[in-house]
Amino acid sequence: MTETILVINPNSNDAVTRGIDEACAPLRMPGGPAIECVTLREGPPGIETQQHVDGVVSPLVNLVRKNEAGYAAFVIACYSDPGLHSVREATRKPVLGISECGILTALTLGQKFGVIAILRQSIPRHLRYVGALGVTERLAAEVPVGLPVAELADESKTFARMVEAGRSLRDDHGADVVVMGCAGMARYRKPLQDEIRIPVVEPTQAAVTMAIGRVRLGWQT
Repeated sequence: MTETILVINPNSNDAVTRGIDEACAPLRMPGGPAIECVTLREGPPGIETQQHVDGVVSPLVNLVRKNEAGYAAFVIACYSDPGLHSVREATRKPVLGISECGILTALTLGQKFGVIAILRQSIPRHLRYVGALGVTERLAAEVPVGLPVAELADESKTFARMVEAGRSLRDDHGADVVVMGCAGMARYRKPLQDEIRIPVVEPTQAAVTMAIGRVRLGWQT
């Protein structure tokens, strides 16, 4: 039986979940592990505030506990890594957060990483996390596109703003790698990288890649 990684979108936006699922497609391979993407129905339409982050912790823990036996690893697909440590306490299976994995992956691709945020008010929350990870000196800057999660699927609004933010991170702040600061941006990774010509990390892909390694190697907590 093929082992399966469960990727959880903690907001209730199915369009975001579909984008995450598409981003995982290159990581699906014969022999697995399989990758399944689900939406947390109890979540808000977009996780945009600390209250949103705090509000999904209990539902995430409950979801993982309920499904622990059926999956080999879990990925929390929100750039704030909501409930990451609480969920890790609830299972011995690997639990990966996309922000942690995206940043760690970026550190292997360049000296200074920049982050494209959705909203300006998201940045202080992200900076606290960068500080907790101890990598503040490697952060070039974080630049917002000024769009809520629900509007990221609108390519006519989103992509041009992401290109502008990416170029600013590269040219004005010295970033040599960019991390996309929301799972809802997943569909834009390759075209954005082609436009700004430096590596672009899609953090759910980074987290799922690490989860595959953990499952294949049999690592647990």
